[in-house]
Order: sequence, then C-alpha cells, then structure tokens
Amino acid sequence: MIVDVDAHVVEPENLWTSRLPAKYREVGPHVRYLPSGTPKLDGGGYVEEPGTEGPPVAWWFYEDHRYSVKRLIAAAGYPADEITFQGVTFDEMRRGCWDPAARIADNELNGVEAQMCYPNYPRFAGQIFLWGKDRELAKLAVQAYNDWMVEEWCGGSAGRLIPLCLVPLWDAELAAAEVRRNAARGVRAVAFSELPTYLGLPSIHSGYWDPFFLACAETGTVLCMHIGSGTRTPQASPDAPDAVAATIIFGNSVASMTDFLFSGVLDRFPDLKLMYAECQIGWIPYLLDRLDDVWETHRGWSHSQLNCPQRPSTYYYRQIHACFFKDAVGIDLLDRVGLDNIMFETDYPHQDGTWPGSVKAAQEQFGHLEEKQIRKITRGNAIRLFNLSLAP
Repeated sequence: MIVDVDAHVVEPENLWTSRLPAKYREVGPHVRYLPSGTPKLDGGGYVEEPGTEGPPVAWWFYEDHRYSVKRLIAAAGYPADEITFQGVTFDEMRRGCWDPAARIADNELNGVEAQMCYPNYPRFAGQIFLWGKDRELAKLAVQAYNDWMVEEWCGGSAGRLIPLCLVPLWDAELAAAEVRRNAARGVRAVAFSELPTYLGLPSIHSGYWDPFFLACAETGTVLCMHIGSGTRTPQASPDAPDAVAATIIFGNSVASMTDFLFSGVLDRFPDLKLMYAECQIGWIPYLLDRLDDVWETHRGWSHSQLNCPQRPSTYYYRQIHACFFKDAVGIDLLDRVGLDNIMFETDYPHQDGTWPGSVKAAQEQFGHLEEKQIRKITRGNAIRLFNLSLAP
C-alpha cells in the first residue's frame, strides 16, 4: 500500500471558531454561506467577493479576506468537465475532503495506507496568516490549525494520517519555537514557502532563517515545500490561458532548489531534509547537471563555490526529496533522479490527483521496476524520511 506524502485537507468550518479565544471568533477564520462571486486566479491565490444572487456556497472570512470553497479543490469523485472555480458547500463535496474517518476510508479504496495532507484555505505554507493584520490573532490561528491537525485530523487515525504543521512565517524565532512545540508531540513535517522572497520575506541566503532551519535539523522535522507556496507563479504572456501557468508552475521548484543548493544552508545544516511536493521529478537530472557545471565552469565570477564547497548535486542526493504522481519521464531517468530521493503521491482531493486510481497510475508508470525499487518509491522512502512507525 502507498504512503502518500502529498494530499490536501479541506478545513472543516469549525476549525478556528472552536479553538480561538471568544474575542477572535468573528474576525478569525470562519465560514459564512453567501452566493458565489467571480473568482480570479492571481498568482496561486484568488481575488474575489461574494455575489448577490444565486444559491449560497461556503465562504471563509478572515479579517478583510474572502475566499469561497471551490469545486476545484474538492474535486474527488467529479468528472473533469464539472470541475470549475464555482463555489460549493461542504455537503456538495466528498466527505473525505474534511472528515478524517471518511478520508481513511477513501484512502483504503485507493490503496493508501497512510497520508500526509497540506492545507487548502491557509494556502500551502500558511501564507494567509502572514498577511493578517493582527499578529497575535495570526499566531493563535497558526497554533489552532496545528492543534487541530495533531489532535483531531491525525489523533485518532492510528498513524493512518500523518501530521504536517504550519509556522508563523513572519518571525523565524517564532517559527523555530513552533517547530519544537510540535516536534515534542511527534510531528516530523512542517510546511514552508519554496520562495520566501516572493512573500516579501528575507531570503534563505540572508541567514535570517537559520534558527528555523536549526530547529528543523535538530528535531528531524522535514521542510516541506509545495508548488504554489511562493504564491507568485511563473507567467508567460499576460493574455495566455491558465493552462500555461498550470504547465510551468514547477518552475518555482526549480528556482527554489537552485537557491537552496547554492545558499550554503544544506552545508551548514547537514541534517536538514527538504521535500518538494507536487513538482514532479523529470526536470531534476538536467538541473543537477547544470548546477554542477555552473559550480565548476563559472566559479571565477558567479560565486558558485562561495557557500557551496561541494558539488551541488552532492547535497541534493544527501538531503533533498521530491514527489510525483504523473511523471513517466522521471522514472525513465530514475538512476539520475535518485531512487532514494523520490516518493509517490496522490494529491487527493484536487483535480490533478489520481484518486481512486492511484495504484493503477503507479503500476503504469513504474510497475516494471524491481519489487525493491517499487517499495522504496511507494512507501519505503517516505517511512524513512518522516520516521514513521510503518513496515517499509
């Protein structure tokens, strides 16, 4: 069975209202039912306001931010031509989107033994709270999410659901403290932005994030970066269809991995582990070749070896992992991608995901490999990376 390290949860509507102090429940994240508006995709997020006519759908309200829960992010069980930006209610989505017992049942249908889930509403690295005006409310909202993730989403699952927590992105020391708080209760995964400068935050070259990276390294907490967690997505022509951005979004993962490999972070923190989610893997061999060539050929002027004393590919094979669910090209290049560096995912309940046919998708892409290789990709690497109590 698969150990899936990239799926998503649709946050239940009482997540924050049941956990925030009473004074914050109307300004913190809460759900209202109002007509759909006309959402516009803007750099990995949406700009929208409720409409005035039509059936009510679920809207998240947080300070002055508005976000409708869309069919696009609760797509499991629906045909492709019915999946749009249209808002939905919780009753109109598959219960496994937000209910842990139903998720475990849906996972069993899909050949998944255990699963780690990224957030939806707070964005993939918790950026929503970075943009909050009230920092105390934002900190409490991050902690409330993490408490819910550990206690309610994963707590009764007997290890079938794997916790992934958020941090206060606006303060590296607070982020480090939150990593340690969650690690003390067994959490071994934290979401982070693949390109923090895109969020107006200090770069990983600056040293600002070192307390956070140190906390992750010392606690064995994997730094998990999902495509879209930089919010600003790669663009081509301004009038191009959304299909262009959807195709080239892995470009942010290319940029992030390059940033880390030349930054010196992985040299200073040899126990720090990174995981890139939903970026696929076929591009990695060329990037490693290019990185190593620049490191050697352009060392005189590019500062390629200033903070990177070993070839960049050395750090990749030692400390970086990536996930895929549709990438036969990456499997063709398996020896260069690294058998120990990749993991299979399902992306439930998003439209791109393979539920309920994830086993078939895996068989079609790498069922021809040796059994030992298959087990590493489908479960063994994930169990080792996140120190899970599962049989490899």
